[in-house]
Amino acid sequence: MKPKGFCRFITIERNEIYLNVLLKLKEVLYSVLPITVIVMILNFTVAPLDISLIVKFLIGTVLIIIGLSTFLFGIDIGIIPIGNAMGLTIVKANKLWVVVIAGLILGFFISIAEPDLYILASQVDFVTSGLISRESIVAVVSVGIGAMLSLGFIRIVHNISLHKVLTVLYAIIFILALFTSREFLAISFDASGATTGAMTVPFILALATSVSALKKDSKASEEDNFGLVAIVSAGAILAVMIMSVISKTDTITASLEYNKATSTSIISSFVQKIATIALEVILALLPILIIFLLFQKISFKLSRKAFKKVLFGLLFTFIGFVLFLVGVNGGFMDVGAVIGYSVASLENKFYLVIVGFILGSVTVLAEPAVYVLTHQIEDVTSGYVKRKIVIISLAIGVGIAVALSMIRILVPEVQLWHYLLPGYLISLAMSYFVPKLFVGIAFDSGGVASGPMTATFILAFAHGAADAVEEANVLIDGFGMIAMVALTPLIALQILGFIFKVKSKKGGIKKSDD
Repeated sequence: MKPKGFCRFITIERNEIYLNVLLKLKEVLYSVLPITVIVMILNFTVAPLDISLIVKFLIGTVLIIIGLSTFLFGIDIGIIPIGNAMGLTIVKANKLWVVVIAGLILGFFISIAEPDLYILASQVDFVTSGLISRESIVAVVSVGIGAMLSLGFIRIVHNISLHKVLTVLYAIIFILALFTSREFLAISFDASGATTGAMTVPFILALATSVSALKKDSKASEEDNFGLVAIVSAGAILAVMIMSVISKTDTITASLEYNKATSTSIISSFVQKIATIALEVILALLPILIIFLLFQKISFKLSRKAFKKVLFGLLFTFIGFVLFLVGVNGGFMDVGAVIGYSVASLENKFYLVIVGFILGSVTVLAEPAVYVLTHQIEDVTSGYVKRKIVIISLAIGVGIAVALSMIRILVPEVQLWHYLLPGYLISLAMSYFVPKLFVGIAFDSGGVASGPMTATFILAFAHGAADAVEEANVLIDGFGMIAMVALTPLIALQILGFIFKVKSKKGGIKKSDD
């Protein structure tokens, strides 16, 4: 009887699945195809590629498109409902210790399942030849995420101003930065952007929505929908910095060997990775499944249909996660590194800055989560702040961020903190004058802008460029890219917040967000 019922369920849900997958596929096509076109243009102009690399890149592109579409659909019907249900359960407990422990556990396990973090940690492992292992980065960052998620819950429950919490957190970060090695400084800020990716952001936003929705003050509830991702991002930075201070690993060197690798079989470079990646994804998602099943028995009590839908969502998440990571590891990042190396090797170094700006602008336009964020801003401001203006601002900002990163690679005297320190000081200062709603949106947007495309192709491009420039260090100068991409939206969207505030005072919008 159960198999028949299960088949009926599949038949009933089939149309909904097809429709939603097609919508996700459309979003992801917008995400990946612009970068694919630019790569082909570069191949025929300044950075010719080996035919085997091109074929691997195209196969990887197809796998990424299918995988990311499936993954995002699984997030919608599996991960987000779990996040909403968990948030309601936490608040209903009405006990601070429950909130703290729940934040630690959920933050840790959801971070472990984040694709962007796996990609960043794998690249750190690769360029350091295993001296900084992937497992250590994932574990340390996940602990930091869990700790800050607990702090974020406490902030919402006790109505603590977001800008005050962020000021304290970044003051601690700036102090720790004095004792952090240059290698770990870049990795720590990159971890912040990579952690808040396709898995973490929807889950955390779902938790924030559920926790804040139970507030009696509707204005406070609306504002608390944003800001939790920002606090969590700071946790990743703090965790890696503390790791640096404790381990005292300040003599690490790094290099790339992508230009020496030649595979005898293009297909085998993908097939060989499937089993290993599938096992890793199972281990990453298993804790979430176990937590869901336990709470379904104890608290959630979802209907049979809703329960099966969530399980289907987790299945789609698993399949999409595997395809995405296989596509990324099978050739997508290799091409990014080779193009970065080729462009940086040109006699005219200005080409590297220009290509960096173009890739940065196109990448942020391509991130699927940017479409969600821009629609959200347009809805909150009742259409007064047009999403087109937001997208253009983000594109220019992120393009400048990547271009500045290329300058840092070319000019050894320019260090990452020369950008980050004034950038975050300006952002924090602005947070005291911008409407509170925009503070949360702006600081959350850093995680949105630094999504899967930034964590894969753009970061690999930076690594290749750093390897080609004799004065540059791959570990110090090659990392820090995601950090820059995560920084610029903080300023760009808070500027829009200022504009929104000025216009509203002139009578353009009857809304008190101050």
